Amino acid sequence: MFVPKRIYFTKGVGRHKDYLQSFELALRDADLEQQNLVTVSSIFPPNCKIISKNVGAKVLQPGQITFVVMARNATNEANRLIAAGIGAAIPNDGTTYGYLSEHHPFGETQKVAGEYAEDLAATMLATTLGVDFDPDSAWDEREQVYKASGKIFKSFNITQSAEGRLGLWTTVVSCAVLLPE
Repeated sequence: MFVPKRIYFTKGVGRHKDYLQSFELALRDADLEQQNLVTVSSIFPPNCKIISKNVGAKVLQPGQITFVVMARNATNEANRLIAAGIGAAIPNDGTTYGYLSEHHPFGETQKVAGEYAEDLAATMLATTLGVDFDPDSAWDEREQVYKASGKIFKSFNITQSAEGRLGLWTTVVSCAVLLPE
């Protein structure tokens, strides 16, 4: 059984005339190009410690199978705004699982896309923990309710956005990288 004990977050952008190469350059920018990535669904494991990208990237070996929650987006349209964001919501009780979310929109700024991804994760966790809130209220209001409940320790996001350029593919990625001990 593999339950990750550490996690780190990273993001990147790549541009190239070929779609696949732009993705590889985005992974290179995120310092994940040497891994065999396996995407997984969006659970923040219980008792999982957040570490820095610098520490996490040093643990990885070239060719290693690496589990990630990934948001990815690409465009070959000039001036088209793209984003890829990972939202995280971590419960106060570290023995309980939290949530990660992926959001990969067109036309949203990095701030808007990031807040949306964070809202997704926090809302999933809040409903799991039985936090009473108005789902139609604004994110800022719900965020205060979530944190005031005492059940959600913190929420955050990591988001990459970019504008497409003429004659090039532009790819953005954001990842939560799950590591063993």
